[in-house]
Amino acid sequence: MNGAPLPLTHDIVLIGGGHTHALVLRRWGMSPLAGARLTLITPEPTATYSGMLPGHIAGHYPRAALDIDLVRLARHAGARLILGAAEGIDREARQIHVPGRPPIGYDLCALDIGVTSAMPALPGFPEHAVPAKPLGLFAARWQAFCKGSGPAQVVVIGAGIAGAELALAMAHALRQRGRAGGVTLVDSADALAATGPRARHRLLSELTQQGVTLIEQAQITEITGDAVTLADGRTLPADFISGAAGARPAPWLHATGLHLTDGFVTVDAQLQTSDPAIWATGDCAHLSHAPRPKAGVFAVREAPVLFHNLRAALTKAGPRRYHPQSDYLKLISLGRKSALADRFGLAPVGRLMWCWKDRIDQRFMARFSDLPKMPRPKLPRNHTSALAEAVGDAPMCGGCGAKVGRDTLRAALGTPHLNRPDITPLPGDDAALMTTGTVQQVMTSDHLRALTDDPVLMTRIAAHHALGDIWAMAAQPQAATATLILPRQSEPLMARQLSEIMTTAHEVMRAAGAEIVGGHTSVGDELTIGFTLTGLCPHPPVALKGARPGDRLILTKPIGSGVLMAAEMQRRAPGADVAAAYAQMTHSQGTASALLAQAHAMTDVTGFGLAGHLLNICDASGCAATLTLSPALFLQGAEALARAGIRSTLYPQNRAQAPYLPGLAAPDDVHRIDLLFDPQTAGGLLAAVHPDTAQPTLSALTKAGYPALLIGTIADGPPRLTIAPPSPS
Repeated sequence: MNGAPLPLTHDIVLIGGGHTHALVLRRWGMSPLAGARLTLITPEPTATYSGMLPGHIAGHYPRAALDIDLVRLARHAGARLILGAAEGIDREARQIHVPGRPPIGYDLCALDIGVTSAMPALPGFPEHAVPAKPLGLFAARWQAFCKGSGPAQVVVIGAGIAGAELALAMAHALRQRGRAGGVTLVDSADALAATGPRARHRLLSELTQQGVTLIEQAQITEITGDAVTLADGRTLPADFISGAAGARPAPWLHATGLHLTDGFVTVDAQLQTSDPAIWATGDCAHLSHAPRPKAGVFAVREAPVLFHNLRAALTKAGPRRYHPQSDYLKLISLGRKSALADRFGLAPVGRLMWCWKDRIDQRFMARFSDLPKMPRPKLPRNHTSALAEAVGDAPMCGGCGAKVGRDTLRAALGTPHLNRPDITPLPGDDAALMTTGTVQQVMTSDHLRALTDDPVLMTRIAAHHALGDIWAMAAQPQAATATLILPRQSEPLMARQLSEIMTTAHEVMRAAGAEIVGGHTSVGDELTIGFTLTGLCPHPPVALKGARPGDRLILTKPIGSGVLMAAEMQRRAPGADVAAAYAQMTHSQGTASALLAQAHAMTDVTGFGLAGHLLNICDASGCAATLTLSPALFLQGAEALARAGIRSTLYPQNRAQAPYLPGLAAPDDVHRIDLLFDPQTAGGLLAAVHPDTAQPTLSALTKAGYPALLIGTIADGPPRLTIAPPSPS
């Protein structure tokens, strides 16, 4: 704990969250390479495990059982997580292009982006059918379809092993729901060609027993919203159509200039492409030295080879070769809890095979849920008696969770004593008010310790957080300076990160109507991003003081980001909930500020939590407030984490305000009360508005895309908060 972090020297970027990369991340977390910065680029916060998809479709597994949480896995690996879909690689500049953000630089890169089973050349397929890959989209569409009623006709295109598994799973699920109408499996060639003779015979028998109609050697000429038309004139009625035939690589791979085989990235025995800085694994890769069918078993066994070779490229060690097995065990789901095993010409079938498959699948998924907990660094031998308590058990939060508490800050700042006519004291307000001639201007400064290692996402959060102080005064952002602390790294990596940050900062500030006019950088132990801003006030600014009894309280964003970010750092927050919180933190409040410009009082909800910032309004306005708690007040997943005991670093100081809140009556759900003290990062605007304009204003905010809601009322009395009793259901 005495030494500074070692500087970073190289960027390794993993594109795609496939099985190989997921396993590499797991290994990396247990054995990181000093000096290497690992980055994962993935379009979704979770990856779907293909082996359990048929079981989920049949109804044996819940949807969540299929998900590998990439957010949690990236935190375990100490990797930067970038939520976005790569769409190109500039090999000369060594940059990866992801829509909506600056290019991402790399020294080494690996591809594991999977494939799709979409059939764009088949008339009507893109409009009316659902490809079986990507798996997550398919599972969601199937579950939505299953909520319907009445007999259902299903057509599955592609009678390979995957298509047969899906057809059997769908037939079973529809029978269980009382919706059995008919499942048809169609292929332009012979069915189940990749299986052995005995396994094929038993699968064909199973299809017949479960009422699945098989049509082989049939060409499809058109797909409509309710039917599949064959070349021989037959029409197959269909309420749900899926494609499980073949594997199609990402079209953007053609523009990379890498050597391809039928569109798939060609790799050698070291999993290296024609570019020595790029590797590829999983279904998107073609093994030139040992061609194999697309199967998850190969992706899993490629992981240790890729892990070794990426590290070897930066440590001058020798690479390893990948030797795929010539044959592999196929455990094929049969809809109900039965499976067929195909290997060495044998084809045992039954519940025992299902139990075997289930055990293998569950053990594989457990590797991503039971992540080894890395021990915290030991304290020095000689240390003060209070050091262990000060360090604590949980990592210190970033964002507003790392700020100083409300009472501590007030005591330190004191009451300003100004003797300048051009500066109007606004104690406790969001920004200082200055007057130059007839021009009113507000000024504020804010910075955040990084809560994510993605510099672009962190810049967006920090910029919107700082802009919140301007918007809370109903002012118009004007000019900004940036203050950055960058972690120690080599000059090339420093240039990459600084470019990403400043490109993003200019983008966000310009969208808000402001320009960055300068700034300051320094080097430290961790990333910190801050902005000083000015804003123009064409009308008197909306301050904390001004709320009136009877006013309605409007909040433009739900709360709970502190709990979610604290849980994410502890690897306890579901990735989908974290991604949803990021989306809220980067949601601009500019339009909301304009719609709330006539509010009597307003603030943004940040480090002091909803309770602390509402108390600031009550203190300044000399009134009380009553809050109504509802599930809509909280971010997705926040209540569950609060109930589990997760709290942000700043929570205890915020909660210590409780003695100052006479009349705070906590209902049974104490965790909701606790969330009122949760520090928010880039939170929403909290406004006290006239009761006659509250509903029209709320409607306008909702129409503009804000998850705004009425959360309470301003009341007579000394400054305090009370909780309204729940309304009868």
